[in-house]
Amino acid sequence: MKLTTISLAFLAFSFWGHAQPKKAANNPIATAAQKFLQSLSAEQKAKTQFSFDAEERYNWHYIPKDDRKGIPIGELNDTQRKAALALLHSAMSDDGYTKATSIIALEPVLKAIENRPADDHFRDSNKYYFSVFGNPDADSIWGWRLEGHHVSLNFSSENNKLVSGTPGFFGSNPAIVLSGPEKGKQILKDETNLGAELLHSLTEAQLKKTIISEDAPGEIFTANSRKAMISNPQGILYSNLAAAQQKIFMQLLSLYIHRYTKLFADGMMKELETAGLNNLRFAWAGKHEPGPGNPCYYRIQGPSIIIEYDNTQNNANHVHTVVRDLNNDFGGDELMEHYKNSKH
Repeated sequence: MKLTTISLAFLAFSFWGHAQPKKAANNPIATAAQKFLQSLSAEQKAKTQFSFDAEERYNWHYIPKDDRKGIPIGELNDTQRKAALALLHSAMSDDGYTKATSIIALEPVLKAIENRPADDHFRDSNKYYFSVFGNPDADSIWGWRLEGHHVSLNFSSENNKLVSGTPGFFGSNPAIVLSGPEKGKQILKDETNLGAELLHSLTEAQLKKTIISEDAPGEIFTANSRKAMISNPQGILYSNLAAAQQKIFMQLLSLYIHRYTKLFADGMMKELETAGLNNLRFAWAGKHEPGPGNPCYYRIQGPSIIIEYDNTQNNANHVHTVVRDLNNDFGGDELMEHYKNSKH
């Protein structure tokens, strides 16, 4: 398949995802997963489906790899791709869905930037993999994953309710397309600009609490760890911000949380409020003016969440962002105990 064909195909799939009305069923995610699995051949389904307690469910990453499990987009026909992307859209907000599909469609741009030959598939929009864990049509507990270079989304469901959408990773390379037909494209623009807006709103005294290093780390701290942890919380507390600054803080927090469906995002936000917004911190490292040539990093951290943004690689034109739920990544330990004690 030519690169131009891949790009056009993904534009068509993105349009399809937005144009179709959302199903009114009580559990649209399970319905979408069932339709996706039903669209597959027996051989394809064997590659796609795992038990919920399979160790593979915790095997996640966000770099180009050839040994990923699941079924790649490149092995799906048009009908199956539409079903796969409908599953993605069922768990994401329109904004989250658009960012995910735009990141996937950015692979040919990166391939061109790196001057890779046509038969080189290191950068390939077809190498994003769908996996299903458990049986969405029979089990009360099941999950699914979409993963490839710069997208890793991990979902867990119990009793027809989405209980976890993390680890959730979005990246973009380039962060800003600097040349060519898509010059100026910036998929994670809001994540960059809102973080900088909050930083620039701070007083000198507040900056002393916020800036944790003049040098940005080369990568997000939590990486692809199974259990996310940054043991020494740093940065300025939400309670130390003025009202206008708190508003920007909440806009930034909401931007990451509302990558997911509104119902799930609202529940996640309520959990953060219950844990106490005043316990959340904002920390910054590196240059204060983000953009190519200015490596920077920020994070939001609280008792139950870590959100990280890092833009340091490729002359600070390569963004990594992640959302980690410290209680519910991969559904959490309690969900696994429920699974082990239930019938399948």
